[in-house]
Amino acid sequence: MKHIFTLENISAYTISRELTNNIYILVNSWKWLDKQTLGLQMIRSVDSIAANIAEGFGRYHKADKIKFYYNARGSTLESLHWLAVAKDRKLLTTQLFVQLNQRFQMLPKEINTLIRLQQII
Repeated sequence: MKHIFTLENISAYTISRELTNNIYILVNSWKWLDKQTLGLQMIRSVDSIAANIAEGFGRYHKADKIKFYYNARGSTLESLHWLAVAKDRKLLTTQLFVQLNQRFQMLPKEINTLIRLQQII
C-alpha cells in the first residue's frame, strides 16, 4: 500500500493547528483591553504559522515552498514573543505558559526539517 503524503501528515502543521485553537480559546477569555492589544496580535501570529505551512505545502516550486516555511518559522518566533508578554502581564498561569511554550519550541525544528527536505529533493 502506497503512503500518501498529506498536509495532515506534517507534524509542524498539526502542532501549529492545535496551538491556533488553544490560543484562540485562551485569548477569548481575556478582558477587552487585553484582547484588543495583545490578544489580536497573538492570534494573528499563531494563525500565520499553520497558514504558511499549508500554503508552502501547496506550492509547486521548491523556492516558493521554502519561502513560506521561513515565514512560518518567523511567525513561530513572533508567537513565542507574544506568549512571553502574556506571561509578563499575568494573563496566563506559569503552568499554562510552560505547556504552551514547550509546544511552540517544537516548531522551529519541525519547520527546519521541512526546509531541509525541500533542499535535498
